[in-house]
Amino acid sequence: MQKRKFLSLGASLLAAPVAVPALAADKKVGASAGPVLLTITGDIGKANRGALDPALDQMMAKQKLSFDKAYTFDFAALAALPSVEIHPTLEYDGRRHRLRGPLLSEVLRAVGAPVALENCALRAVDGYAVLVSPADIAKYRFIIATHLDGKPIPLGGLGPLWAVYDADSFPDMAARPLPERFGQCPWGLYHVAVRKA
Repeated sequence: MQKRKFLSLGASLLAAPVAVPALAADKKVGASAGPVLLTITGDIGKANRGALDPALDQMMAKQKLSFDKAYTFDFAALAALPSVEIHPTLEYDGRRHRLRGPLLSEVLRAVGAPVALENCALRAVDGYAVLVSPADIAKYRFIIATHLDGKPIPLGGLGPLWAVYDADSFPDMAARPLPERFGQCPWGLYHVAVRKA
């Protein structure tokens, strides 16, 4: 009986080193390990996934997106980028909150976006989309917020990602009524399309 257990254990240990490299070889370098939260397409220099698949990329296809390559980020990949914290007053409750995440400019740099951009289209899961100029990305220091008040932003709330800036820090934004300060800030962000100049 003990001999049988020993042989069974030995056989499984011998098989394990063969199976693990086979799995690792199938994974694309730079591919997301967890669920993809952000897909960046357009004029980018790096890619870790191929073209849109109309059968499997249903939401993107229904929102009329099209691309031949993309770079995807899961939560861990976004959290690994240097992050900043901002403290805007939010229109939803009129209170200041802590939002943290990487600068949009850093995310664009990570995917090899060109320095000379015409614009970026920021798209939310509900289809809301805005065009943001490179001047505004730099001026307002947009972040891709992953955390709200120290906790990951939940799906069904404002997240899991929110393209946002600290409107209180800019006189032109702070002068506007609170509900008009965040028109360029889609919550539920899941796609960025980059267009070079």
